[in-house]
Amino acid sequence: MRLDRTALKTVAAAATLTLATALSPIVASAADITIKLAHPNVPEHPMGQGFDYFKELVEERSNGEIEVTVFDSSKFGNFDSVVQGLQSGLLQMGSASTPNLAPFSKDFLIFDMPFLIPSYEAADLITDGEIGQNAARALEPTGIIGLGYIEIGFRHNFNNTRSVEELADMDGLKIRSTPSKAHIATLQALGANPTPIAWSEVYTALQQKTVDGIDIDLNLAWSNNFHEVTDNLTLIGSLYSPHLVMISKMFYDGLSPEHQELVTTAFAEMQQFQRNKIRENEAEILTKLAEKGVTVVELSPEERARWQEATQPVIEEFKSQVGEDLIEQARTTISNGGT
Repeated sequence: MRLDRTALKTVAAAATLTLATALSPIVASAADITIKLAHPNVPEHPMGQGFDYFKELVEERSNGEIEVTVFDSSKFGNFDSVVQGLQSGLLQMGSASTPNLAPFSKDFLIFDMPFLIPSYEAADLITDGEIGQNAARALEPTGIIGLGYIEIGFRHNFNNTRSVEELADMDGLKIRSTPSKAHIATLQALGANPTPIAWSEVYTALQQKTVDGIDIDLNLAWSNNFHEVTDNLTLIGSLYSPHLVMISKMFYDGLSPEHQELVTTAFAEMQQFQRNKIRENEAEILTKLAEKGVTVVELSPEERARWQEATQPVIEEFKSQVGEDLIEQARTTISNGGT
């Protein structure tokens, strides 16, 4: 399925005027160029830290010619607002998760396939290689350039009901899921009862036991204090979750070659910084979670293989949408180490 590009390019004039009026006092600057940058995470998360680092690099290296204004925690608006902002020029840069980008290209659905990407090294081969780059290029006809991918991490299971040590322990657990059909199918294949809940309501839902748990990465879980409302963690690594960092084509094409190089170089440095933060934090977060009383279970290779086998029907179910050739390309890329 592809999104109606004409609809995507249309921004309601009244909404644009309202948002522009609301933002204008904030972005007023003596700098020659202002980059307004939107992302959905809190400043303390490695994503927030990464974009703050990008701001520092760009402003310093441009000698004050470029100012970067960061709108964290979805302050600019939801995914649609970010896309429309990039297309209209009201927003210069933004970040979005790959499930949200799937309407632009089915290639983004590769990241919704359970246990397909086994490690961070494998993830880099996919995002930075032909598969990730082809997916990003699908946005260009709509006025958006994909600069590259940063990450959230691998999804694990937090719950407030019981320690999950083997696949049978997942049976009947009510787990918060994203709206992704593949994510929902993956949780069902593992025996859970997936329940889509808006991100802003997750903490309360866990606190009030509206759901038993959540499928989420370690950094997001820690920065959102989910250890306060869950007692158990099982390290599953079922899905890898990247974000694509985007820039308005209208804005980028209007930059001088020197400023274009400055922005892309700063992003490349920020990308490595952000990924390192995500990955290096995990061991420390696991120690802190244990100190907070969370029971941490690491599946044995044999047990994890059973989880992987249980979710293979999900890949079969969605391979016509994702593309059987793309799935095989991903497997080959990983097994060959990208060569």
